[in-house]
Amino acid sequence: MPWLQKKIHHIDIIMEEIRVREEMALNLEQIRRNMEQGITRPIVSVLAKTGITPNILTVTGFIITLIAAALIGMGHLISGGIIILVAGAFDMLDGALARSKQQETRLGAFLDSIIDRFSETALLLGVLVISLQRNLVSEIILVFVVLAGSMMISYVRARAEGLGWKGKAGWFTRPERVIVLAIGVITNQIFIALIVMAVFIIITVIQRIADVHKEAREKSP
Repeated sequence: MPWLQKKIHHIDIIMEEIRVREEMALNLEQIRRNMEQGITRPIVSVLAKTGITPNILTVTGFIITLIAAALIGMGHLISGGIIILVAGAFDMLDGALARSKQQETRLGAFLDSIIDRFSETALLLGVLVISLQRNLVSEIILVFVVLAGSMMISYVRARAEGLGWKGKAGWFTRPERVIVLAIGVITNQIFIALIVMAVFIIITVIQRIADVHKEAREKSP
């Protein structure tokens, strides 16, 4: 039956696309884990012996992020992209240091979450400035899509946790977004980076909503 064969072929194509996207997401997750194991742990072991607190690292990382955003806006893409990665390292260090020194607090977690949102907004504003200077309408639109999507990822989790659910599912969390954006800036392939981010951000939002829906149904009487 020709129509059935076409349907099966179409499903195969969709499944292959999903598989490729899953592999890309897993690769990004592996990069993040390798960075944490190879860089974060040795540094944390040294920082744990000092008087440096997790909140100091959080604020320092935010300041470095602002510098990166300013450099990107001024067109210094390579240096700006490298500094994004440096700031991202601080973002991994603060939580790891808090766990190492047993200084995890609700206030610290709140501060970290708020600063993460400001940091991501600042970086995208830097990208927006350079896109406006180049008069690249497609990039400008993508910046707003990525920014809105990133906020939605965080909001879905926050709202879910406020209602007693988890909402942590999804491939494309903040570390992955930072890595993709940094690579795009360093290589001057911002448009491609924004497309990748937009696609995976939308997928992640859907994943989180679906995960919350599933959890809600399982917990409903």
